[in-house]
Amino acid sequence: MAAAKRLKTNPRELATAVIDTVALDDIVEQLDIAGPGFINIFLSAEFLAARLAREQPLVSPAQHPYTAVVDYSSPNLAKEMHVGHIRSTIIGDAVAKVLECLGHNVIRQNHVGDWGTQFGMLITYLTETGANSQVLEDLEEFYRAAKQRFDADADFATRSRLAVVGLQGGQPELRRQWQRFIDISLNHCQALYGRLGVSLSREDVHAESAYNDDLPNVIESLREQGLLEESDGAQCVFLDEFKGKDDQPLPVIVQKSDGGYLYATTDLAAVRHRHNQLNAQRVLYFTDARQVLHFKQIFAVARKAGFADAAMSLEHHPFGNMLGKDGKPFKTRDGGVVKLAELLDEAEARAFDLVTQKNSELGEDERREIARVVGIGAVKYADLAKNRTSDYHFDWDQMLAFEGNTAPYLQYAYTRVQSVFRRGNIDVESLTGETAPSEPAERTLAVTLLRFQEVLEQVAADAYPHYLCTYLYELASQFMRFYEACPVLTAPGKVRDSRLHLCLRVAETLKNGLGLLGIETVERM
Repeated sequence: MAAAKRLKTNPRELATAVIDTVALDDIVEQLDIAGPGFINIFLSAEFLAARLAREQPLVSPAQHPYTAVVDYSSPNLAKEMHVGHIRSTIIGDAVAKVLECLGHNVIRQNHVGDWGTQFGMLITYLTETGANSQVLEDLEEFYRAAKQRFDADADFATRSRLAVVGLQGGQPELRRQWQRFIDISLNHCQALYGRLGVSLSREDVHAESAYNDDLPNVIESLREQGLLEESDGAQCVFLDEFKGKDDQPLPVIVQKSDGGYLYATTDLAAVRHRHNQLNAQRVLYFTDARQVLHFKQIFAVARKAGFADAAMSLEHHPFGNMLGKDGKPFKTRDGGVVKLAELLDEAEARAFDLVTQKNSELGEDERREIARVVGIGAVKYADLAKNRTSDYHFDWDQMLAFEGNTAPYLQYAYTRVQSVFRRGNIDVESLTGETAPSEPAERTLAVTLLRFQEVLEQVAADAYPHYLCTYLYELASQFMRFYEACPVLTAPGKVRDSRLHLCLRVAETLKNGLGLLGIETVERM
């Protein structure tokens, strides 16, 4: 109808002209005009059968693959990971997996915070207390004690800052102590990545410290291009497109008056590294929405300075906050930060109670494995299923429900398919025949399956994993309707084989789709 309006013609007449012109005989069974000028397209059974054939993949690689750098997770290594790190970690990982599934070259970058004053503080406190490795295993408590000392003792704070200078200068003993903190902290991170099904590894860590030697070069390059101005002793870049309330340009501070560098300096060095060394054509950053202005400024300065050319896409994909039921930031009962490990422990414990209630006849080991998969999946899916730009309320009852758009519902749908094969004693590898959908519920399910590629391309383009969650929920719901309307094991001959094939493609797509979200499946629940 929009086209008819531009062409100043009758929408139904234009629709008729389209139908008379297009040649879709090998794809379409019927074309109808509906309402004021809509065209209804009915795909042919032959086309559906060909696209759903066992040897035909539902996802094809991109015709024009590119190199994408995905910057996500990025915890501060001075402390343990907490709930505030989960969104960047799982959203970024899901998008990275989707890009890889489509055939793009994905370079993961875990830009961890491993530099700065907090490490001078920790090293000084470690030297003073002589803490052993067992004490350091609880990094959160050690950090809290060091921070209290730093805030209360001016002499301690001065010594901490001097330790940072020595650390940046490469003093061997300070570097050794620093590396001790880094190793312990990264081990904590990797353990959590493993539990979450996140694909980050130690090899993907490219920390703040990795850019340390290049920071003077960044400053010099900005100076050579006439982009630096001194303001109150600090080196700044002022761009007209960023102005404050007084209509004056906002500074991007890249070097403090004492010669120290800032996050902006490191982020500019990272852009240059990703352009020159990694040859990235697209760079995606996943951080919370508070950093929107920061990245707008970094990208603008990077382009002005030639650190990124016009062909390199720089994208900040922000996300909202995880809130408690009270609408406030999610905290422990006493108001403290929730450790991510403790959150996952509680998820598994709650899921175990739920699985035990539903299937107490299963052995304990199997129930605990199901609880692990269901509990972790529930926490992740509850986050990923929401539009990432929105805040969302953390609700245990909702995320562990077996009804609605939840991970347990999708995982249960998968087990429902597997139960069909078990009850029929079906060897899926020896299935013969083809999918020939004829009933309405079969056709709807078949068409939904064929949308998998389109949905993944949309996730890759816009970096919204909730598109995939919505699709998988729709697929599971369509399968449940099909299952109720179309008998499978009791159907005659070719119809039975056709429906078994359809069940198999549903199971594959649910498993693959959940896998891209970093969520596992089980064979029974």
